[in-house]
This record gives sequence, C-alpha cells and structure tokens, in this order.
Amino acid sequence: MTGDGPPPSARQAELLDLAYRYALEHGLADLSLRPLAAAVGSSPRVLLYLFGSKEALIRALLARARTDELDLLARLREATAEKQPTALNVVAAEVWRWLAAEDHRALLTLWVEGYARSLVDLDGPWAGFARATVDDWLHVLAAAQPPQERHTPAGAAQRTLVLAVLRGALLDLLATGDVDRATAAVHQQLASLSPPSADAAMID
Repeated sequence: MTGDGPPPSARQAELLDLAYRYALEHGLADLSLRPLAAAVGSSPRVLLYLFGSKEALIRALLARARTDELDLLARLREATAEKQPTALNVVAAEVWRWLAAEDHRALLTLWVEGYARSLVDLDGPWAGFARATVDDWLHVLAAAQPPQERHTPAGAAQRTLVLAVLRGALLDLLATGDVDRATAAVHQQLASLSPPSADAAMID
C-alpha cells in the first residue's frame, strides 16, 4: 500500500477504495472494523487477512489520502505554472482557492485529522503524516519563488509564513464554514507579501 511491498490484489484494492470513501465520510479517529466491514461488503476477518492489522489498514488509508493530495497538488502546480507572474502570492491565492472549494472539504477534514493524530501518535500508523504534508505544501510554495529567493533563509521563512496562514485559515474554515471571512483574511495577508531581500544569504 505504501510502495514497500508487493502490489495489492484486485480485491484488496477494491476494498481499500471502498474503505477510503467510508473514511472520507466518517473519519478515522474512531474507526472500528465491524461497521467498516459492513459498509464495504466484507468482514473484519477478511480485512485483517488482506491488510494484516487495523493499524496497517489505517496506514494504507492515510497513504491513499496523501496520494490524492499529491495528485491534486500536481494539477495545481500545472495550473499555476501557466499564470504570469508566478509569484508566491499568486500561487498561494490559487492554493487557497483549492482549499476553500466545497468538494475538497472531506479530503481536507481527513487530512487535518491525520495531521493532528500524527503529532501525538508518534509510533503508530499516523507517524510522520504531519511532517510529510508540511513538506509537500512547502515544496509547492517553493516552486513559486525565483531561485535567488527560494534558496535563502528569508525565502524559506516567507513560504513558511504563507503556509501557516493557509493552514490556520483552513482550520477556521473547516470549523465555521465561513468561506468569505477566511478568504478575506488570506487575501489581506497575501497582499502584504514583499519579496525577500535580494542580498539575503543563500542556503543549500
């Protein structure tokens, strides 16, 4: 499921897809194999046979969520690459438009759940999920910066600030559903962005 083992069987892939749809609707925090198995037309015994354990199934579901996130980020990069200028604030505004879209709400709620759980479950199936997603988003934002800005401490700090604004506004939006207020706050912050100093020290 994570690329480290043999490819899944057709039945395993089918059940993972059905379980993922279930997770998008119900979340993963209180995942129980019995209702999950009933929802996907299987049994707890079959799920344990195919995935090895409940923890392994959760890891597979988180990997599937990250795959969907990366696919969407790739399409986002392609879309923003065609825009001029491809400044950080332009790309960040496109990222926010994607985050605020109603049809991404279930995926992002699952992402936030995995992010939060990975901060306290350091050795369980959630381990590393938050760090990986931070790196994924920073990579997208870094690609929007010219190389002379991207490889400086100031450039790294600037995209980190943008990510913090986007993540905070997303949490607010998921909690309240107030798209207009969250969007106004994001746009206000992005409008205040200024390029890092041209003579900032380069970093590796």
